[in-house]
Amino acid sequence: MNRIFNTEQTDRIIEMAWEDRTPFEAIRFQFSISEAEVIELMRLELKPSSFRLWRKRVNSGVSRKHLKKRNPEITRFKCTRQRTISHNKISKR
Repeated sequence: MNRIFNTEQTDRIIEMAWEDRTPFEAIRFQFSISEAEVIELMRLELKPSSFRLWRKRVNSGVSRKHLKKRNPEITRFKCTRQRTISHNKISKR
């Protein structure tokens, strides 16, 4: 990987990658890294068995990690409650 992320950023990328409904495009939007770089980061940070489970789930069809697999009616990848500046924090109500 070309970029170095701090612990908080790495944790957030892994969290987003684990979420089935968060597409790789959302990770690219927030962190400017490609799907291949996310896969490489996951391979480095996770245990081998956890990485294999994640890859199996992402490729199984259950996950909606690719926009092509998503329902065409979903036009956004951010929660409506997220702040537009921080991109990943839920605003306090």
